[in-house]
Amino acid sequence: MKEIFINRRENGSEIALVENGNLVEKYDDNDETKTLTGKIYLGQVENVLQGMQSAFIDIGEEKNTFIHLKDLLPKVNVVKDKELEQKLNIKKLVKKGDKILIQVKRDATNIKGAKVSTHINIPSRYFVLMPNTDIKTISQKITNKEEIDRLNNILEKILPKNFGAIIRTSAENKTKEELEKDLTSVIELWKKIEKAAKEDRCKAPSVLYEGQTFIQKLLIDLADSDIYKITVNDKKIFEEVKNELNDLGENSIELELKENENILKTYDIEEQIQKSKQRKIWLKCGGFITIDKTEALTAIDVNSGKYIGTKSLEQTVFKVNKEASIEIAKQLRLRDIGGIIIIDYIDMESEEHKKEIIEILEENFKKDRSKTQIVGFSKLNLLEMTRKHMKGGE
Repeated sequence: MKEIFINRRENGSEIALVENGNLVEKYDDNDETKTLTGKIYLGQVENVLQGMQSAFIDIGEEKNTFIHLKDLLPKVNVVKDKELEQKLNIKKLVKKGDKILIQVKRDATNIKGAKVSTHINIPSRYFVLMPNTDIKTISQKITNKEEIDRLNNILEKILPKNFGAIIRTSAENKTKEELEKDLTSVIELWKKIEKAAKEDRCKAPSVLYEGQTFIQKLLIDLADSDIYKITVNDKKIFEEVKNELNDLGENSIELELKENENILKTYDIEEQIQKSKQRKIWLKCGGFITIDKTEALTAIDVNSGKYIGTKSLEQTVFKVNKEASIEIAKQLRLRDIGGIIIIDYIDMESEEHKKEIIEILEENFKKDRSKTQIVGFSKLNLLEMTRKHMKGGE
């Protein structure tokens, strides 16, 4: 059984997802860290850089945002013809002063502005709506073929022309009526945004859609995943959660307010959070892993540590690597590590063992709500993979 704890502190909130007493996800929702990801703007083109096939867009923030040619082209073209951007000149698509409807895909950093795109994605409980495309796809976490066929058939019947959609994992086993109601609601939201952008009084730059708060997004994502209780320590957040659960029609989740109490300490979660910040994580066998984050990627190193094994060197190495794989999948989810991830396993001679390590990772990533992609072992025996942040964009 799963519980959510939302612990308000002076400058933000700590959010913990706990399963059977064990911390599995933890997020900081900091008041001072402004996030734009998911917001939709009517922006204005400030500068077009032909040599970089990109443009800078003013959305009214401190830094101009950045858009690449591929994010200006219709998404179906990007998917079908990846060489198309090499054949086009971005100046034929946009020029300085143009108004443009865009969505923030990734927040700004200390040196870069936010990344934006004309490819709009609006999430709802059961779908991610993609206006102006014909792309229809389904969450890879839904694996039952009969259910996949049923959901695809329903989508074909209820999705209007000029709309694409991703069927989310939460749609599994939902009725056609439930799915249609949810889809209708998000389409109506898009039409309001589109209408506002076309009005003469709408000046660029201006925000047309604020997106979801992180708490709203979390509740939508988790409402159908065996959450039985949510505990908060702040009256305002309590009301926000209560209203969101009502909007979702969710009345089976218990909601409790423990005002002005450090609920993470009360429920023995604080110690688990502190452990999740450590660089070195020991494995049960006596080996350990280290996690080091850089600007470009996250490097994870696997070490045999105190474990010497009882059989051959290959079997000793394989045992440590297997345990490490399970722990790595757990730590990536717990720490919400995203981007490029390089894992330096202890060298294995057996190709069969390498294949099994990938299978162990894939099996354990099924518990992760985020999208992961394992590229495989490189010629240097480094495993390459990517993971998408749950909080903070692409």
